[in-house]
Amino acid sequence: MEWYIILLVIVIGFVAGFINTLAGSGSLLTLPLLMFLGLPANVANGTNRIGILFQSIVASSSFKHNKVLDYKAGLWLGVPSIIGAIAGSIWAVNLTDEIMRIFIGVLLVVMFFIILYKPEAWIKGQAGKVKEKPSIFQLIIFFIIGLYGGFIQAGVGFFLLGGLVLGAGYDLIKANAIKVFITLLFTIPALLVFIINNQIDYILGFVLAIGSMLGAFVATKFAIKKGAIYVRYVLLFAIGLSSLKLFGLF
Repeated sequence: MEWYIILLVIVIGFVAGFINTLAGSGSLLTLPLLMFLGLPANVANGTNRIGILFQSIVASSSFKHNKVLDYKAGLWLGVPSIIGAIAGSIWAVNLTDEIMRIFIGVLLVVMFFIILYKPEAWIKGQAGKVKEKPSIFQLIIFFIIGLYGGFIQAGVGFFLLGGLVLGAGYDLIKANAIKVFITLLFTIPALLVFIINNQIDYILGFVLAIGSMLGAFVATKFAIKKGAIYVRYVLLFAIGLSSLKLFGLF
């Protein structure tokens, strides 16, 4: 592998790791890159999971080290999400790419305006909603988000954040910490499936992981230092850019 390709993969991995940790849809950068480098779509999808796995480990560890991550909440909300994802993946077989892009794009536009016009919920959280154990309603919300994740996958990080902030009452920093932990729980079984089916380029995957881990580490430091106000700006930017791409505007 040429040195400039290694550098390109690391740089794109860094940007994706940063975006995924603070918002979501970093795969809109990494998947096209991996396919541009010659990987079939299914192998690119599997290879991309290596970067997601390691960035999730780094981000979860860093948030935990800074006493931001609530592991217990992540496990409680992660279980219904995973169950929903399994069910959703069974329904996804007949979904066309065009329907997928339009559906996700519309949902992201709706979320963009929710974040734009209700800033206080994202910045300060809603302490009254945060419970030691989630309510049945909150478990249902995360089952539905998991259903969406299994059904379509792309942009699921945004909806996990929406569920954690608006549904569970966390502020944006704590919500991001739990989100990356739930993503870690999602990714482990998914990666195993790709490994079993020999759909991973390990060299590109681990090069991508180097950049993704660095991006995740910097993102957690940014989140903790700058606070929820600046993270909200990153989230709005990422959602807006993702929506434009999904509608084919660039």
